[in-house]
Amino acid sequence: MQDQLYKYLLMLGDNSMILGHRLSELCGHGPSLETDIALTNISLDLFGQVRSYFQYAAQLKGGDATEDSIAYLRTDREYLNCILVEQTNIDFAHVIVRQFLFDVYHKLLLESIVTSKDDQISAIAAKSLKEVKYHLRFSSEWMKRLGAGTKISHDKMQAALDKLYPYAHELYSPTSIEEEMAEKGIGANLRIIEQDYITIVKDVIAESSLALPAIANRYAKGKEGMHSEMMGYLLAEFQYMQRTYPKMSW
Repeated sequence: MQDQLYKYLLMLGDNSMILGHRLSELCGHGPSLETDIALTNISLDLFGQVRSYFQYAAQLKGGDATEDSIAYLRTDREYLNCILVEQTNIDFAHVIVRQFLFDVYHKLLLESIVTSKDDQISAIAAKSLKEVKYHLRFSSEWMKRLGAGTKISHDKMQAALDKLYPYAHELYSPTSIEEEMAEKGIGANLRIIEQDYITIVKDVIAESSLALPAIANRYAKGKEGMHSEMMGYLLAEFQYMQRTYPKMSW
């Protein structure tokens, strides 16, 4: 049970951590100063959530485990994030679509686990939910603004949606660990979340004058440690300092 809970915490934390890193890459590169700061603040929110999850995970793991060792010193197969969040920042359209597809799921997830039987998970969810509601509002407004904007912005958003939507399926496709946590009242029931997720996404897509793509392939192995080639490059940068200077501290 403790091992399963530990891995569940990794799933919760890894999504926020990897997406937070992707957003941190945009610092100084936003289309406007206000948007640049907003994306940086969202990244900081996500890393704050990660710290809470990994501090709890370190308690469960014991030994010399810390939030830093859990964050930085795993191999790529030991990261349990969805493949969606590791996708690169091709352009602003891809950043917004990726953010939106994750934010819808993230809000629904936190609304579910805020009533978790695990008091620490419940407390983390309650604090994080306030932040994630803003994240969703931010990404939804940009979806509508760009999707229903100029022909160029519309076409870029549609191209991003066509590329990224096949990865969204993994968000609400439960692994055996997630099913076990749901049965014990600790984690979210992703089969319930799926229906609300699809409804919200379709509504915003319609308001954005965009069209959901027909899905030929669904990518759903990230939560089992099978990632895209992009993950290796991401971790090479993300882990560099800790692996070059082990146990460093400020």
